[in-house]
Amino acid sequence: MAKRTTKRDDSPRLRINQQIRKTPVRVIGPDGKQLGILATREALRMAEEAGLDLVEVAPDADPPVCRIMDYGKYQYEQKKRLHKAHAHRTKVKEIRLRPGTAEHDVEVKVNRARNFLEHRDKVHVTVMFRGRERAHMEEGRRVLDQVIQQLEDVAKVEMPPKQNGARLECRLAPK
Repeated sequence: MAKRTTKRDDSPRLRINQQIRKTPVRVIGPDGKQLGILATREALRMAEEAGLDLVEVAPDADPPVCRIMDYGKYQYEQKKRLHKAHAHRTKVKEIRLRPGTAEHDVEVKVNRARNFLEHRDKVHVTVMFRGRERAHMEEGRRVLDQVIQQLEDVAKVEMPPKQNGARLECRLAPK
């Protein structure tokens, strides 16, 4: 029989207010100053007077350390900090064109590239040549310059256009 797994929350569960069982506790005030070692009931009364929560921040210490704070705000800041740690990683996206690509199709590709750049990704623009198209590299260069010109408001040229075999390539980065 398969074992069912549940989502495990790795964040430590802090005891707050009446969940704190040990007494006495070392109390830290809302301003960060130590208020000394007090009975748990006295610390709870002080937190209640301040309109805040008593949170056990170091249960393994002797005596346990409790802080008077707004627990909801603390949880919000922890969640925000965790979200910030998962910042966007820049990716390199590619759009491919051909020298004979129709005007409207180029616009569609440019709009796609604009979307990538607005999401802080880099865009590698490639114009591919096949067969007799290689004899007209200037046509591919015109298409590439057109794309660069249309994206100049949101992008800067990171790698200028260069020929690489049967391809003409450049890389754009967000401004």
